[in-house]
Amino acid sequence: MYCPTGLLIEKWMLYYYPVLESATYIPQINGEANLAFGNQFKKIISAYINSGGFSVFYNDLKNKGIPNNLKSDFIALAKKLSDTITKMPMKYIGRSVSNHYYTIFEFEPGKRIKTSQNIDAEFLIDNFGSFSIPIDYHESFKFLGSFISGQDSILFKWAEFSVNASGKNLSVEKVINEVLKSPITLRDVEESKKIYKAILKKEGKVFCVWTGKEITNYDVDHMIPFSIWRNNDLWNLLPSQPATNNKKRDKIPSVEMIEKRKDLILHFWGLLNENQSQRFQKEIKLALLGNSPVGDWQNIAIKQLQSRCDYLISNRGYQGWEI
Repeated sequence: MYCPTGLLIEKWMLYYYPVLESATYIPQINGEANLAFGNQFKKIISAYINSGGFSVFYNDLKNKGIPNNLKSDFIALAKKLSDTITKMPMKYIGRSVSNHYYTIFEFEPGKRIKTSQNIDAEFLIDNFGSFSIPIDYHESFKFLGSFISGQDSILFKWAEFSVNASGKNLSVEKVINEVLKSPITLRDVEESKKIYKAILKKEGKVFCVWTGKEITNYDVDHMIPFSIWRNNDLWNLLPSQPATNNKKRDKIPSVEMIEKRKDLILHFWGLLNENQSQRFQKEIKLALLGNSPVGDWQNIAIKQLQSRCDYLISNRGYQGWEI
C-alpha cells in the first residue's frame, strides 16, 4: 500500500514551524549550514506573524486554504520539502545494508502540480506522489514509536542533539519547551464542538455513541483523546453521555468497541458529511483515508481508526477501553 508523500510534507511543516519561529536559535544540523528549506519557510512564518502565527497557519492548511497572496510561496516551500525528504532521508536510508539507493523507501513522484485548486493539506496529498516501505520495516518503525519516555525517547535524543549542536548553549528542557507547541488552541476545540452541537440540535434525537442510548444531556467527546493525539477533526468528535465520557477519559476505544459501535459512528460521520462536507471530507482524508478510493470510504475509515487505536494500545501502551 502506498502512502501520500504529502502527509510527510505536512508533518515536516508542523514540526519545523515552531523551530524556525522560535526566538531561540535551535540548530538542527551541526555547523552553521542553513536548512535547505529555511528561506522558503521563513517567508511563510513572516507572513503569519501579525495574523495569529502557528495556529492560524494550521487552520488555513487544514480548513480555509492558504491565502492567494501566499500560494506561490507555499508551493515553493512544499516543493523544497518534497525534494529534501525524497532526495535525502528516503534516498539514503538503508545504504548501510545495501549498495542501492531507495532500498527502504520506494518513491513514486507525483504528476504535474495543479495550482488551480485550493491550496491546503488535501493539495499536498494529491500532488506530491506517494511512497511505500516493506512491511517488516513498517512494523519496526511502529515499535520504535513506542519509545516515548525516559532516556530512550526519540524526542529526548533529538533535543540532546540540538543542545550539542549549539555548543551546549541550550538545555534539553529549553529546547523541548520551545518546540512542543500545538497549533490547536482551546478556542479551536470549542468552535468545533459548537458546530457539532448545532448539527445534533438540527437532527433532533441524540444517541450516546458508546451506549447506544438516546440522551438529552451529552458531552462532545474526542474519540481518540485530545491529550494523546491533538486531533480536533470533526470525525474524532462524538456525542457521549457525560457519565460514560467521564469513565472513558483518556482511554483508547478498543478495536472490539469500535466494531460494536460502528453503525453509530458511521451515523454521526454521515451527519457531519451532510452538514460540513468540505471540512469533514478534508479532515478524514488527511487523517484516515489518504489516497484510498472514495467509493468505500466508510469501511476504509473505520478500519484505519481501528488500526490507529490498536497501535496506541498495543505499541504505545495506552489503556484500552470498552463497556
